[in-house]
Amino acid sequence: MKLLVIGSGGREHALAWKLAQSEQVKRVYAAPGNGGTEAEGKCENLRIPGTIASEEGQEALYAFARQTGIALTLVGPEAPLTAGIVDRFRSGGLAIIGPDKNAARLEGSKVFSKSFMEKYGVRTAQSKSFSDYAQALAYAAEHFKQTDHPLVIKADGLAGGKGVVIAEQYAEAAVTLRSFMQEGSLGNAGKAVVLEAFLSGQEVSVLAAVSVVPGKPGTILPFMAARDHKRRFEGGQGPNTGGMGAIAPVPDFSGAAAEDFRGSILEPSLRGMEQEGMDYRGFIFFGLMVQDTLCSLLEYNVRLGDPETQALVPLMDFDLAKLCDAILTGRLRDFPLQWKAGAVCAPVAVAAGYPGAYQTGYPISLDQEAFSQTGALLFIAGAEKKENRENGENGENKSSLYTAGGRVLGVSAWGTDPEDAWERAYRGMRAISFEGMAFRTDIGPPRP
Repeated sequence: MKLLVIGSGGREHALAWKLAQSEQVKRVYAAPGNGGTEAEGKCENLRIPGTIASEEGQEALYAFARQTGIALTLVGPEAPLTAGIVDRFRSGGLAIIGPDKNAARLEGSKVFSKSFMEKYGVRTAQSKSFSDYAQALAYAAEHFKQTDHPLVIKADGLAGGKGVVIAEQYAEAAVTLRSFMQEGSLGNAGKAVVLEAFLSGQEVSVLAAVSVVPGKPGTILPFMAARDHKRRFEGGQGPNTGGMGAIAPVPDFSGAAAEDFRGSILEPSLRGMEQEGMDYRGFIFFGLMVQDTLCSLLEYNVRLGDPETQALVPLMDFDLAKLCDAILTGRLRDFPLQWKAGAVCAPVAVAAGYPGAYQTGYPISLDQEAFSQTGALLFIAGAEKKENRENGENGENKSSLYTAGGRVLGVSAWGTDPEDAWERAYRGMRAISFEGMAFRTDIGPPRP
């Protein structure tokens, strides 16, 4: 069968790589894909007019899927989901993995998401939502009069990873609220905000498969836990990013914490989806804050995480295409999720200046022999293939990949334990270079 993966990042490269391993899969199209998906066996990039979240782009994707006989489409990023691509495909009888537009509000609107959590008893931080700037400002001022704890400010709407600020003082909160609500720094996002109590603990990501259709009992089947490292610099310092690397599994996520997650977050979330009549056949990301064995939900993402997917995919001991089929056909409850032993460490290399301004167009060099010795996988996030731009001594192409984004690539290395995975991942990373390349060295177990 032929499959379509929508998106252009490292997550989509990892998904295309895993789907292509299925004996059932003849071809995987990536739209628009990147320089990594283009080089994978069984894979082909697809260029479309417009963007994957625009009406023009989604109509082009629908037409391609119908004309090409695509058996299944898997949506990677959130923007096309919140724009309603699932509704468009299903209305035309095409199989697609993802929530419909209504259910996608769990990520697309922080105000709706927090209201949903509170309504169905999902454990989360105390919060209040505002669409009035003066009222939000007054609430922030009162918060800092009563406590010295930080205040978390979350913009309503999709903000490209820039919509959450942890304000340590009132002055910072005031600047953020003015930027979001009055100056429109996030575009359409941020006109409304959620002001939330700060939670301490360890962040954990639990990704899961979801099969919920109106009028029937649903299923959420969780994957093993992973951990994203969002801060730009070593030791969790600096600005938030889209993710500087991930590990799986998470050594400090205990069995007791997993049980608490199931009872306090997963089960009430499922109950809420059923009672709200959602059509949610796809994947979900639970962003948790874990203190001791108690879990609180920070956020829902209505798709697989990036870079958590790059850490989990090498550990999947099952056919991802068959899992997608089980989601769509109501057989998820009985699907045998199996995971390989060991651990994966997946650091991300970024461009100089990221997450601020950065330059692109630099050639990426790879010592293939040294990289191969690690057994690691290279997942491209922001790089494109350009032929004959720079030639070697004998006229052969010296480099075909050039940087095209802030997060450029990730190295996903399996090891027998977290230490082994860390060592392999960073040996793999040292076999790669491009101008301005930067990465954290502390993705994984604590270093001495």
